[in-house]
Amino acid sequence: MPPAHPFDDDKLKEECGIFGVVGVTDAANFVALGLHALQHRGQEAGGIVSHHPDHGFNSARRFGYVRDNFTSQKLMETLPGELAIGHVRYSTAGSKGQTQIRDVQPFFGEFSMGGAAIAHNGNITNAIALRKELIERGSIFQSSSDSECIIHLMARSLQRNIPERMEDALRRVEGAFSVVAMTRTKLIGVRDPLGVRPLVLGKIGDGWALSSETCALDIIGAEYVREIDPGEMVVITAEHGVESIRPFRPQKSRFCIFEHVYFSRPDSIIGDRSVYETRRQIGVELARETPVDADLVCPVPDSGTPAAIGYAHESGIPYGMGIIRNQYMGRTFIEPTEQIRNMGVRLKLNVNRALIKGKRVVLVDDSVVRGTTSRKIKEMILDAGAAEVHFRIASPPTAWPCFYGVDTPQREKLLAATMSEDEMRDHLGVDSLKFISLDGLYRAVGEASGRDPKSPQYCDACFSGEYPVKPSDMMEKGFQMKAAE
Repeated sequence: MPPAHPFDDDKLKEECGIFGVVGVTDAANFVALGLHALQHRGQEAGGIVSHHPDHGFNSARRFGYVRDNFTSQKLMETLPGELAIGHVRYSTAGSKGQTQIRDVQPFFGEFSMGGAAIAHNGNITNAIALRKELIERGSIFQSSSDSECIIHLMARSLQRNIPERMEDALRRVEGAFSVVAMTRTKLIGVRDPLGVRPLVLGKIGDGWALSSETCALDIIGAEYVREIDPGEMVVITAEHGVESIRPFRPQKSRFCIFEHVYFSRPDSIIGDRSVYETRRQIGVELARETPVDADLVCPVPDSGTPAAIGYAHESGIPYGMGIIRNQYMGRTFIEPTEQIRNMGVRLKLNVNRALIKGKRVVLVDDSVVRGTTSRKIKEMILDAGAAEVHFRIASPPTAWPCFYGVDTPQREKLLAATMSEDEMRDHLGVDSLKFISLDGLYRAVGEASGRDPKSPQYCDACFSGEYPVKPSDMMEKGFQMKAAE
């Protein structure tokens, strides 16, 4: 399945969003709304599993957008009950375009003590080794997803109940995971010991909700309660509320810093900080670190907008919408000829010529991955009569792939892995190109003294090459870690 828009293949992709509710009538309807709010985390496919005491477990998995599938009354009536979980998916590079419906989560398993469903956001870095071991011991896998390993590990556990079996299984797993799961009566949420991927808790009436982001709690009218802590498991029932368990050895949190930069919606809250305000502050830091004489600051919509507002405010250069996004160009757009396909970015973005002409323009974007989109946008700006084009990037150079639940190209395809900043500037053909520093990014997210090099406060492996969990499967395939300095 193609990316949602022609130019979006030059952005890093969050692989999925997860959501669950317990203790509300027609829980699946609330999950559908939550998944709709998390659609930016995965547009390829979605799934919902619900449970009703009289009808048991029911599931629906579909390719495409939530709005195109889970708004059908006929479909939603097949998902009764006061307990449900859901998942939106964006596949990893290895299976892109080859996804089968059996790869779409949540996954369901029937155990001796009853059924359980599980949805996972993140990436298991020892999944190949686990899968090999489980198959040799007789497990039969239905999907190509690393998440299915968790169900098989649970099936082989000797623990007495499903939450304990999940604890047992997740202790074998390396990498990054936020999980929502359900039994016949319980909603379960877990974060890995480093807390790389997000998970939050909300209250809705007498019920409870778990979500990848707070914006999905807003859409169902739930009150944000708190983040699930790194290494915490919560077991929630309608009758007894939230029980907190700490199944893992405590470790220092290493939350993904790119959630602040790009993945999360700007109306979400992370660590009691507004994502929008953090991104605006990134722009402020960027203006302090990389000033330039210019006439206009323009965002590359939509992800560059808050940083561009901060850059303009701090620099005193006027802010303007120099690039306009066409909101109605979806994946169903027919591309009948090579000529149409080559229009690429122009189908999605158009330059505001009257504003741009004759101006020295600062373009603010969230990242540069392969650089293909940046070059096309620069050409559009120059074609519209801009005098100069200066790129300012609201993240450090992305020079390393992520193995914790983000779809990144191989290292050699990352522009910053093979070029210096000056070489990238020349490759893109712009008058200047500057990135925020890693310390500047840390200051923007609230770390006043910047990054602690001895013990980084976040996972920033895509910028620094310092991986908090060794990507053992990828190292087996030949991936080489950054040499210790």
